[in-house]
This record gives sequence, C-alpha cells and structure tokens, in this order.
Amino acid sequence: MPILREKLTFDNQRGESLAALLEQPDRPRAMALFAHCFTCSKDIAAASRISRALGRKGIGVLRFDFTGLGNSEGDFANTNFSSNVQDLLAAAQALRQRLQAPQILIGHSLGGAAVLAAAADIEECRAVATIGAPADPSHVRHLLEGDIEEIESEGSATVRLAGRKFQIKKQFLDDISSQRLQRRLKSMQRALLILHSPLDSIVSIDEAAKIYKAARHPKSFISLDQADHLLGRKEDSEYVATVLSAWASRYLDPVEEQVEEVREGIVEVTEQGPLYTQTVRARTHHIEADEPRSLRGQDAGMTPYELLLAALGTCTAITMRMYANHKKWPLEQISMELTHAKIHAQDCAECETKEGKVDRMTRHISLKGNLSPEQRARLLQIANRCPVHRSLESENHIVTGLAE
Repeated sequence: MPILREKLTFDNQRGESLAALLEQPDRPRAMALFAHCFTCSKDIAAASRISRALGRKGIGVLRFDFTGLGNSEGDFANTNFSSNVQDLLAAAQALRQRLQAPQILIGHSLGGAAVLAAAADIEECRAVATIGAPADPSHVRHLLEGDIEEIESEGSATVRLAGRKFQIKKQFLDDISSQRLQRRLKSMQRALLILHSPLDSIVSIDEAAKIYKAARHPKSFISLDQADHLLGRKEDSEYVATVLSAWASRYLDPVEEQVEEVREGIVEVTEQGPLYTQTVRARTHHIEADEPRSLRGQDAGMTPYELLLAALGTCTAITMRMYANHKKWPLEQISMELTHAKIHAQDCAECETKEGKVDRMTRHISLKGNLSPEQRARLLQIANRCPVHRSLESENHIVTGLAE
C-alpha cells in the first residue's frame, strides 16, 4: 500500500519546535510513536526502515528528533532523560490532536527506556516495544566513562559519541541516576515486547532480562540473533517490523482489510521519500522500487532496470510455459538469470545502430524436465516471441504529460 510521508513540527514543554516525520498508509489501522537512540536522530536507518515496514502493514508511525538533536530546536546540553520523556508526551499530544493518539510506543536503546517511562502517562497506549533498551537510564554512564570525572568536577564536558561531539552537563548524570524505571515497569499495565540481540555490544542482553523480570504480563521477549545494536542490516529492521506488527495486532481493534484497487491496465508510481524510493501499484498488488546505497538510494526495492529485467524474464517464462503446456511437453520448471549492460554499438553485430551505446539484455535460461533436444531448441525460439521481448526490440513511442 502507498505510504504517505509528511514533515511536521510540534512544541516541547519549553515551547521549542521539534522536527518530526509522519509516515502512514491511506487508512492506518493504528498509530505508533517511535523514540530513537541516545544522540541519534529520527532519520537513523533502523528507524526509517522499521517505520516504512510498519506502514506497509497498516500502522502509521511518527518519529521525531528529541530536543537539541537532528532538526529540532533547543540545546542538547540542557536535556536529560526526564526531558526526553516530556518530549515523548508532547509528541503523543501532537498525534492526538492531528490524527489519533498512539496506541503503540516503540523505543530504540535509551529511547526504549523513555517509552517505558512514558507509557503510563499516555492513556491510549496499549502496547510498548523496546529494541536494545537498557533496564535503567543510568546504563548510559558507561558511554561517558572517560569523561565522568571532568563532568562531575567541572559541571560539564565535551564528549565524543559515535564520532560526534556533545556537551554533557552534570545535571544529565544526576537525572539518569535519579530514575527508578523498574519501579514504573511494575505498574505500567501495558503489553510489552522486548527485542534484543545477544550480540549487542552497547547494551548487554542482560538488560533485557532485567526488564522482562521487572515487568508484569503480558510480556514477550524476542532474540534478534546476529543483529548489532543499531540494526545496521536491512533484514534485521524488516524482521523487527514483521514481528512487531504481528504482536501488536493482538492488542489493536480488529479491522476489515481494505485494499484499494487500481484500475486494470494502469500502473501507479508514487514517490515515498526525499530520495528515490517509489511504490509501484497495479490492480491490488504493490512493490517497492529504489536505487542501491552505492547510488545514494535506500535500497528499499529493485532498481528500474532490475524491474525491466524482471518484466522481460517473467514474460519469457510465462510465454514458454503456455507453449509447453499447450504441447503437453514434460517441462517441469523454468528459471533464468538476466543481466543488463550498456555496450558500444560497434561491438553489437546484430544491431543496426553503429554509433554510441546500445542496451544489451542477456537471458540465461534453464529448463528442467525430460525434454528432447528439439523441444529445448523450440522453447528457446519461443522465448524470443514473448510480448515484452517484442516490445523492447520494436520501435517504441512514449507519450509524457502532466496530470491535471
């Protein structure tokens, strides 16, 4: 389903403007609020991927930059864990006023601790999920070990975290030391999902065990096997979103699935982000298209040329299958590998054009089954009769205009 993206802002308790991004399908089943990790931003890869994946499963997500981070106003040095919780409550209120209050809270790392602390104050919240979260906010002290003495004695210090410099004040250390998160867990009264990697080198999986022990049922734990703390691999973020949406559905109001159908014969392409991600829809089907990270894309789907090869390959296989079935030949399976390249026209003996470059698409077709050499040769001829093949090799005319 197409995912709508909208940038918006809301004020924190000090009246400073916080930057947010709302991603949602046309008719979201529920809204979720996402809290990012310590010193990160709403645009960190894990948050982006999880939000998009949840959107495709019918759940809208609002993610925002905490005060003093990303595109939000304010001074990070004046923030602390308590102010992060207040930012979350302000974000929930913004969602409540604009669309609907969040029924799901999702927090990554220290953001996970923040959603645990905020959950009881968001009446509409039904489910809370943490990803690599500490059981106590003071856990982040280990990230500041080399600077704590200076912070304590001088009142502040400039520290380097994840390759960037931040000013940390003594009030931040005092605030995280005063938190009693495990006490709040016992009275949270929300369904809880804990996702944590046993290989997490930033927040030990022992922290997940502490959260699980302190919380009351219903509570669940999922091991993110082989994942790192920031969920750097795309497949880990996709897995989190899949598990999260399935788990949360138990605590959401049931809805009748509605799939908006595109009129037959029309393909809709809708941009989904500030870069290159597109949603492609035809009838009741949809896929994602994008560019790889090497070309500054998000790698959310196949590239346009990969889709073109997919069209050629699927059409080829369907055409061959139709012919083999009609002839009642023992063709068990068709598979193929396709490649695309730009080659110099003078290197193409079959091409009429002899200047510049031309496109070369190559198919390597495998046929399984007890076929005779004559049958295999004939099927190879049939491959060249697929309609997409003919369209690509014939003269084409593309008409482009602006929609009213």
